[in-house]
Amino acid sequence: MRKFNVYFILLFLVGILTGCVETNILDRVGLTTLVGYDVGTEEKIATTAVIREVNPEFQSNVEIVSTENETSKGSRMKTNRKLSKKITVGQMRVILFSEELAKDNLHYYIDTHLENASVSNSLYMAVVEGETAPFLEYEYKNIDDIGQHIFRLLEQNIKQEYMISSTLHEIARDYYSVGKDFAMPIIKRDEEFVEMSGIALFKGGKMVSSLPVKDSFYIKLVRDSFKSGLFETVLKREDMPTNILKNPPEQIPVAFDAIQSKRELKVVNASTPEFDLHLKLKARLLEIYPDVNLGDPKIVAELEKAISKNLSREISRIIAQCQDVDSDIFGFGEKYRGSVRNSKLTKEKWHKLYKDMKVNVSVDFVILRDGVLE
Repeated sequence: MRKFNVYFILLFLVGILTGCVETNILDRVGLTTLVGYDVGTEEKIATTAVIREVNPEFQSNVEIVSTENETSKGSRMKTNRKLSKKITVGQMRVILFSEELAKDNLHYYIDTHLENASVSNSLYMAVVEGETAPFLEYEYKNIDDIGQHIFRLLEQNIKQEYMISSTLHEIARDYYSVGKDFAMPIIKRDEEFVEMSGIALFKGGKMVSSLPVKDSFYIKLVRDSFKSGLFETVLKREDMPTNILKNPPEQIPVAFDAIQSKRELKVVNASTPEFDLHLKLKARLLEIYPDVNLGDPKIVAELEKAISKNLSREISRIIAQCQDVDSDIFGFGEKYRGSVRNSKLTKEKWHKLYKDMKVNVSVDFVILRDGVLE
């Protein structure tokens, strides 16, 4: 009898708890897949949401709704008033910001989405050239669902290591870190296509500058390590010794893939501060124009030196550009704080040191002649 009473009570409690859980039936809700933010009028938040609705026959329809309100939650309420189905954000995959808003401050938007338990920390964040509303509302001929399309565009470029990763978790981690700033991809509309166009550099929560999309390779080399990838660079005439090419052109395009890299970063002078950055790369050479005899080990060794010199120069250029705009997207400050005892580093103190920072860049590039990664 006692066992029966215990089972009955447990069953009763489970029933109560189950009844308290809010259920969302697919054909009764609108799934927000992407949200874009612009600067609104009178300090309001301008929001454009891409919402997928599924009917009982499992046919889907994409709605794009723009609203303005004092808060993001208020914007969601306004969006709900315009649609016949309840709006949910659990399937949101991308957040976009206009350039103007990114240059103002994204602190509020980072915190708001971090605090929302319904929002995944793995969603992507990016900046749009111009405003997000016209970018999302444009009727693309070959894109049925602009939200899903942008998500796939970001996902496949990040996974193939063509672009830096910018999930909500990564952006928030870098934002709150002492000694590191965050960066985001920039996307734009090019006629009927959506494409990557650059990388936004931030100081604190404000966008301070940008780099061309091709520089993502160098940024990723310094910030992370490559496991695979494809990249093209252009060697200068002075990089190539005469025993490789007798009459080299002004520019020599080189393409390589299956890249593997390792990074070593050391603080060599705490007062300056000064760092030694050493990168080791292994890759297969796919193309070089004009053709070079890769069967000659001496020529291969000279070519490796030329590519190493080119990569060192490009990486030094990008680090200098980031210093000019006071954006430490590489986390040199984090390394300094972890290496220098009793540094008592703050964001303000590091940015004062960062402008005068010196980085000695060296690259060892090895061509994999057998076509197999070692």
